[in-house]
Amino acid sequence: MTTTYLTTAELAERIKYDARTIRNQLKDSVLLEGIHYIRPFGGRKILYLWEKIEVDMFKAPAINSLMMGTR
Repeated sequence: MTTTYLTTAELAERIKYDARTIRNQLKDSVLLEGIHYIRPFGGRKILYLWEKIEVDMFKAPAINSLMMGTR
């Protein structure tokens, strides 16, 4: 499986969220270290794992309820 690593700015562009929202509200509450993002070489830089985030976005209850309403 190929892994796509994204910076915060790249992730923000993909999911149409402000980068500050990702850093201040989503990181460590919805996006978890070791699952959705890593810190390469133990540094400060964060790289998000796109494939993991994409899968989990569709597991959210809000998405499921929206999809059920369209049937």
